[in-house]
Amino acid sequence: MKYSRYIYSAAALLVFTALIYPAMRRSPSMSGKQKPDSFCAFSEEELKRKLTPEQYRVVREKGTEQPFNNSYWNNEHPGIYVDVVSGEPLFSSSDKFESGTGWPSFIRPVSKDALVSAKASSLGMERTEVRSRTAKSHLGHLFADGPKPTGLRYCVNSAALRFIPVEKFAEEGLGKYLYLFPQYTEKLGYQTATFSAGCFWGAQAYFKKIRGVLSVRAGYTGGYKATPTYEEISSGKTGHAEAVRIIYDPKIVSFDRLLRHFWKIHDPTSFNKQGNDVGSQYRAAVFYGDAGQKKQAEMSKTKLKETGGYSRKIATEIVPANEFYPAEEYHQDYLDKNPGGYCHIDLDNIE
Repeated sequence: MKYSRYIYSAAALLVFTALIYPAMRRSPSMSGKQKPDSFCAFSEEELKRKLTPEQYRVVREKGTEQPFNNSYWNNEHPGIYVDVVSGEPLFSSSDKFESGTGWPSFIRPVSKDALVSAKASSLGMERTEVRSRTAKSHLGHLFADGPKPTGLRYCVNSAALRFIPVEKFAEEGLGKYLYLFPQYTEKLGYQTATFSAGCFWGAQAYFKKIRGVLSVRAGYTGGYKATPTYEEISSGKTGHAEAVRIIYDPKIVSFDRLLRHFWKIHDPTSFNKQGNDVGSQYRAAVFYGDAGQKKQAEMSKTKLKETGGYSRKIATEIVPANEFYPAEEYHQDYLDKNPGGYCHIDLDNIE
């Protein structure tokens, strides 16, 4: 079970690094190496050359641009807003709303680790200033008068942002955020695959390395309870499996090729168990999205039976895809955040 991962990880780290394994809920902000006043390694002169006078005034001098007279207050195109200095992703258009203030307003950042905030006094009032974490760019202010579900309003200056439309994600290296815009993936010619192969930490890390894969999201599927939590699925009583949902470009990598990787990274004869993890939540399955994927998955399974040399029955399921629930944020890209974490998959052996 997953407790055995902690034992394995802690032992490995004690042997190889002499450091204590920080546990899966470690805050990524604690492991960063950014200096408190880091400004993305740009000097003041470099920033003045890189930015317009208005951008510099806002991000460096905590200026405020005019309402209703800025680039993005009424922008409705789907995409991601990044820091104008560093390019770090900050907000998604899926979280943008019309606040009536004349500035871009969002109910939350694209990641809880994207921003830092601090109390600030200006214009005779005390407010919460919001900055980008890496570049420390002044963005705007946070207010508690936003709509549900967060009740928050991040009031942000357009001058502190650069907008990247969803159709430019691949070339801008933002493919991982495609999951926020499922209605556009098919329009862009991308396709989706869903696999469970034991621990989703390793499966996510593995598929991210494959050329043509644009986004891999760890999550839960195949169960009957809506919006399950990790603690609930860990009990094995919700019917869900730890899985990954993959968005890929079929012009670069085919579904059949992804299937070959899938069979490679797990033991198809192991029932409700992969590596050190035991339970129905660790079962292996292909969750097909249409008749074409079903046919290819069944053909690949038949071929495996004929040529795999397995003495035991193939236990991997081929079942229809159903609702996919993204896992909690601390599970996403877990092995990037915690390189010493347990993984039953050989991440150095990717063909």
